[in-house]
Amino acid sequence: MEIFKYMSKYDYEQLVMCHDEASGLKAIIAIHDTTLGPALGGTRMWTYESEEAAIEDALRLAKGMTYKNAAAGLNLGGGKTVIIGNPKEDKNEEMFRAFGRYIQGLNGRYITAEDVGTTVQDMDLIHEETDYVTGISPAFGSSGNPSPVTAYGVYRGMKAAAKEGFGSDSLEGLTVAVQGVGNVAFNLCRHLHEEGAHLIVTDINKEAVQRAVEEFGAKAVGTDEIYGVDCDIYAPCALGATLNDKTLPLLKAKVIAGAANNQLSETKHGDILHEKGVVYTPDYVINAGGVINVADELHGYNEERAMKRVETIYDNVSRVFDISRRDNIPTYKAADRMAEERIEQMRKSRSQFLQNGHHILSRR
Repeated sequence: MEIFKYMSKYDYEQLVMCHDEASGLKAIIAIHDTTLGPALGGTRMWTYESEEAAIEDALRLAKGMTYKNAAAGLNLGGGKTVIIGNPKEDKNEEMFRAFGRYIQGLNGRYITAEDVGTTVQDMDLIHEETDYVTGISPAFGSSGNPSPVTAYGVYRGMKAAAKEGFGSDSLEGLTVAVQGVGNVAFNLCRHLHEEGAHLIVTDINKEAVQRAVEEFGAKAVGTDEIYGVDCDIYAPCALGATLNDKTLPLLKAKVIAGAANNQLSETKHGDILHEKGVVYTPDYVINAGGVINVADELHGYNEERAMKRVETIYDNVSRVFDISRRDNIPTYKAADRMAEERIEQMRKSRSQFLQNGHHILSRR
């Protein structure tokens, strides 16, 4: 892998290799773009096949956070960390405290949070060495469990998608097929049930399905059946890549809006949905409630303020649809364009400011 060539091609700013022999720490911090503000992105711990695979993952995820934070309207850039190791076997206090010292050394350019393979307790250990960490224990001023907030953001985004697809943002009487009934999706189902939507659910966890059936009157179907059910909205809320060559011919929904990451197996599937006239809601726009919530911790967490910001996901989703119509492009491209336009506008504003400052100094 030609790292500098890759970083230049996709406009990355910084790649930091962190090593602490005593604790076994091998971490990679990737900072993609800080035009809008310091880079915010979680710390993932995973058993990678190679160091190159870990670097590629860190870079890819960091870029994704730039777009997610920009599209959410946050004054934050994108970054990500991966720690090479087995999260069930290799963790120790010294590792995360050593990592916290590396973050502190970046002096605020990068702020981390919980991600796959890491926990609130791990973030607390990082917090022992730096304040540039979110998602810590509520005792330290954190926002706590992000699942209900993420679910509320998806609910707001789904309403915007319903307005685009059906002409009204009311979900009452609509049938929503929810794939996966984990923590986020279960809270989403609660919002949908309270508004009067009909639910069809599936999950490999039968207890989670039964709970949704009992509490929300949901109809349960098999994991492979969910794609072909008669519904108005398909909500992917489990694994990614469920929009693929096999599932697209089966889907009957007019609208797709859910919490899962990386819903499109390939970008061509977003093109196919656009050609079919299906309203696809890009995942990183609709599921941004969690990052919006933890970002509020940077100002001293205020739940009311954070929830009001999460409500703007409705407007962000609507803006994606507006750009899609304006430029006649699929919504996944429109989401990228929305993020890129915001970043570019900030770059132009800063450039103009610097030019004006230079002219003033020149006159002096």
